[in-house]
Amino acid sequence: MRRVLDLFSCAGGAGWGYHLAGFQVDGCDTADRPNYPFAYHRGDALEYLDHLTTTGDIDRYTLVHASPPCQAGCALTIGTNTSQGWGGTHRDLVAPTRELLERTGLPYVIEQPNGRAAIRKDLTLCGEMFGLGVIRHRNFELGRWNTPTPIHRRHRGYVRGHRHGTYRTGPYVASYGSGGGKATVPEMQTAMGITWTDVREELTEAIPPAYTRWIGHSFLTIRQEALA
Repeated sequence: MRRVLDLFSCAGGAGWGYHLAGFQVDGCDTADRPNYPFAYHRGDALEYLDHLTTTGDIDRYTLVHASPPCQAGCALTIGTNTSQGWGGTHRDLVAPTRELLERTGLPYVIEQPNGRAAIRKDLTLCGEMFGLGVIRHRNFELGRWNTPTPIHRRHRGYVRGHRHGTYRTGPYVASYGSGGGKATVPEMQTAMGITWTDVREELTEAIPPAYTRWIGHSFLTIRQEALA
């Protein structure tokens, strides 16, 4: 059975994409996530990964996906928030996550938004590549495997809403924050292809399942070719 461990899983945007690609999915996050659509372990993701690796239970997985908290390096934190003196100190979990993933000996994926997060940008995906109603650029570091990046299609216009005092209309909605023309919950659900949660906070943190469906299919194709 193809099985993926979905660390820092939030409500399951990444997990659902792997499910659509043919994986059995197990999630882990620190918060209670009653909307998570698969088997779920509530706890510290890094402690759980360390436990699975130490006991050998990690061997039941084919692939590990991790989306560690990204506030320390995301574009909003290092851009608008910093310039305005907003926000506080954020812990960067990318390096310890990578260290533990390397210990597993398994292929892995680390996901981060655009910004200064210290990951290799082996793969960059955008909603326009999949005909979605969001832009939502995301970078992925691929460990122990690789795949070509699809062509980054030209954006069709602006993201709807206020930006720097100007309101613009456009074919994409802003699936983060609230006010200023940001997307409603139903708009975010439709734009990202997420139907199993209507919690705004979960939607604003999610990545569209189309991204990990593409990643999952690419991984399985490359794996099958290697075994042939």
